[in-house]
Amino acid sequence: MTTTPRDQGGPVSDWRESAACRTVDPDLFFPIGNTGPAVLQIEEAKAVCRACPVRDACLRWALDTGQAIGIWGGTSEGERRALARREARRRSRDATA
Repeated sequence: MTTTPRDQGGPVSDWRESAACRTVDPDLFFPIGNTGPAVLQIEEAKAVCRACPVRDACLRWALDTGQAIGIWGGTSEGERRALARREARRRSRDATA
């Protein structure tokens, strides 16, 4: 795997070149709000992610770089916050064990 220069605090691998979203309008992944029409937009974005071969790498990048907005790796903002909290609790438990 090759890497490019640092981006948002860390190396960015070439996973983006294989992303299913690379030819999709980026606005799809950044809905305004999470009710009404945004619900459909979020589901459409997640559908693109479900078919993506690099979904896990995308999600890992989003978590590692603290992406606070948008759909990344098939997850919403709230879903990533919950994942980040679980990871932090797990790391804390592992550190004290």
